[in-house]
Amino acid sequence: MKISFKKGFSFGLTTAIITTLALMVGLNASTSSVAVIISGILIIAIADSLSDSLGMHISEEASEKNSKEVRESTLSTFLAKFIVSSTFILPVLVLPLQEAISLSIIWGLILITILSFFIAKRDEKNPLWTISEHIALMLFIVFLTHNIGTWISSVIA
Repeated sequence: MKISFKKGFSFGLTTAIITTLALMVGLNASTSSVAVIISGILIIAIADSLSDSLGMHISEEASEKNSKEVRESTLSTFLAKFIVSSTFILPVLVLPLQEAISLSIIWGLILITILSFFIAKRDEKNPLWTISEHIALMLFIVFLTHNIGTWISSVIA
């Protein structure tokens, strides 16, 4: 796979997982509303995917990449973010909300673990260290947004 596709894919995948989970957990803590959470996921799938793609596009142009590489990174960022963030809708639609949130966290952990494993192997690093580092950061962000959602709920209620 070309570097421009790898770059866009890994960026889009990572931001899809972390942004979507953070939003889901935070909104669940503050509202416990299926409609609000699904709306948030759809907004991320569309608006944030486009926003991240534009960010990748501008970043690649600033790095003086050729226009083909810029387009490849931009497209792969959008597709990875849109598709992966959209996968978090299904559990919310078919499961009770708390189970959907738990399953979504597990799904995110699996995806981050797989991506981290391949990155570590490519870089000839210890996969356990790379996976642990990425999971710890992801869980910190999820924990933080849960607490923000809980705080907002207590302040507004």
